[in-house]
Amino acid sequence: MSMNDRPILIKKIKKGGHHGHHGGAWKVAYADFVTAMMAFFLLMWLINTTDPEQKRGIAEYFAPASVSQSTSGSGGILGGTSLGQDGFRSDGSSSVVSQLAPEAPDNAPPDAGQSTNLASASEEALRSEIARREDAAFQSAAASLRQAMQDMPELAELSRHLIIDQTPEGLRIQLIDQEGRSMFEENSARPNERARVLLRAISRVINQLPNRISITGHTSAVAGSSRASSAGDWPLSSARAESSRQILMTAGVDADRVFQVSGRAGAEPLYPDDPSLAGNRRIAIVLLREAPVLPTDTRF
Repeated sequence: MSMNDRPILIKKIKKGGHHGHHGGAWKVAYADFVTAMMAFFLLMWLINTTDPEQKRGIAEYFAPASVSQSTSGSGGILGGTSLGQDGFRSDGSSSVVSQLAPEAPDNAPPDAGQSTNLASASEEALRSEIARREDAAFQSAAASLRQAMQDMPELAELSRHLIIDQTPEGLRIQLIDQEGRSMFEENSARPNERARVLLRAISRVINQLPNRISITGHTSAVAGSSRASSAGDWPLSSARAESSRQILMTAGVDADRVFQVSGRAGAEPLYPDDPSLAGNRRIAIVLLREAPVLPTDTRF
């Protein structure tokens, strides 16, 4: 066979297409990067163009609305709530005076506006406003503690040992014994683990409010006895209150916050009809209402 008679073979090579879908992935990543950088520089520009008052307003807008030392949005006591620096005891009653008696314009005479505005902000109005804010803070703290007791498994079963209410003295949180489930070892001032867990939880609520606290220990009467308490109940109730104070201090409560630690034995039973009930054995922690600090200069 001559060279001219040989068949001509054409070889076609097809390239695999299984890598083709990766060709545009970098474009998506790059677009995300550019978008993020644009948002970042826009944020920097906005920060530089806003004045301190606007920044304060933005910060207050995004402040959590409902009390937690936890960084989580839902875990811990009072998850997400924070009280501002402008509270009941931050600077006396300056915030209330500012609200009820605004300052005069910058171009007004030095004494302009003070006579009528401060006169309208009477002592009774100041007291009423401070009391209203204090009640709101107490209600928020109580609601947050109850919610935390439900949300946290380690606290849910202990919720029946807590009674939270408001009294003329302030917000009262009581740790009570249940039948067969005591907060302290029998005839001892040593708290058990249940009491320690609850006291640590309560300390987080205390740390969210500026009020001073009082801690009172109570015991129950001996069943069948006509006497509310025996001689040994007085030192025992006082010692239990002191043990509770020490746990609160260990949990971060400032020692200067403690106004009073006392024992009442069985003199003030929670259930007067049956002073021997286990619920009469309790520790009462009260966040005390504070007398408002009013302006000392009343000259107008």
